[in-house]
Amino acid sequence: MKNHNLNQNKYLINHYTKPLGVTNKKVLQAMLKTPRHEFVPKTHEAQAYYDIALPIGHGQTISQPSLVGIMTQALKLKGRETVLEIGTGSAYQAAILSRLAKQVYTVEIIEDLYKKAKKVLKKLNIKNVTCVLGNGSVGLKKYAPYDAIIVTAAAKHVPQELLNELKVGGRMVIPVVEHAPDLQELKVITKHKNIIGTKKITPVIFVPLVGKYTKGPKPQKNLLNFKKMLQRKHE
Repeated sequence: MKNHNLNQNKYLINHYTKPLGVTNKKVLQAMLKTPRHEFVPKTHEAQAYYDIALPIGHGQTISQPSLVGIMTQALKLKGRETVLEIGTGSAYQAAILSRLAKQVYTVEIIEDLYKKAKKVLKKLNIKNVTCVLGNGSVGLKKYAPYDAIIVTAAAKHVPQELLNELKVGGRMVIPVVEHAPDLQELKVITKHKNIIGTKKITPVIFVPLVGKYTKGPKPQKNLLNFKKMLQRKHE
């Protein structure tokens, strides 16, 4: 990473990501080493190190770094895990996970984004991420079970297929629509032998999960209101 981009990334992490609750040193280091400008369109490269979501085409977005950090931290990865990501998007989240887990499988339903994700991961020589083109809302049985699952789009409820593919003792981070399309909660789901634990982290606004469990606000809203909600939560 060039010094200019590295300095911008350091500023972003120190002034936005850390103050919003991301304190895990390994997560922060993974974010520091991941060049976000490689994952955004050229037209938005100047905003790559702002703490905002940016459009990546097809009505989809790359999430703001602070939110990526919050979600990643919530998985509590130790480095030996196999992780499933639903919604590859730009592959920024997958690239960060690649530094924290043994193997990452990431599923994208939009072919153009799938192809771009494979290209950027290859460019960055990231070899422990496998991209899959398909409907991630129903899971990915081929490589199951998973130690952790992360969903980067809002579902109307936690998909049973994903719960089935999560190991006992595993954790899932997923935004879930609460009652109204504009109200979503980021949740951590913990799977125990005889019970499923649920913990709310923070209100969020994500693009809808495309597929069986679609429900949520129009994608454009993801660009606007998340930081305001998160700041209110931490006041």
